[in-house]
Amino acid sequence: MASSTGSYNSPCAACKFLRRKCTPGCIFSPYFPPEEPHKFANVHKIFGASNVSKLLNELLPHQREDAVNSLAFEAEARVRDPVYGCVGAISFLQRQVDRLQKELDAANADLIRYAAAATQAPPPPPRHRSAVDYGRGGGGGGGFYNQTPSSFTFPYNYHFPTWNGGGVDGNI
Repeated sequence: MASSTGSYNSPCAACKFLRRKCTPGCIFSPYFPPEEPHKFANVHKIFGASNVSKLLNELLPHQREDAVNSLAFEAEARVRDPVYGCVGAISFLQRQVDRLQKELDAANADLIRYAAAATQAPPPPPRHRSAVDYGRGGGGGGGFYNQTPSSFTFPYNYHFPTWNGGGVDGNI
């Protein structure tokens, strides 16, 4: 039971891991809360508690939090990838950025090519048909009215419905 004159503070993750009493001036307590024991365990495993303590004591107080976050990130990376650590993650992300940059460059090149093709030569104007083209003159068949529906060309995608009855020769 806690005494009425003081409040009970649980030891920081570092002191709990090292099985020592956590003093009020503990260098680890502001940066390794008791709720995150794995954070200190990884840092201790990679860098050692003594080295981390020396490093934190050499830094100014406003620099310590960033240093601990960097150490924790590097330690986590080293636990996941003992050979490359953070460098492996950075290399992976750099390759991903390079790949995405190439995809973006290719897409931009396609856009430029499509824009240039659209602005270059406009399509030729439609040809005026003569009476022969419409099957009214002599000259043997094949006129406009004798085409099958699938041979018509339109400037947009249109699919003819299936026709019931009627033939190519115009008999309905």
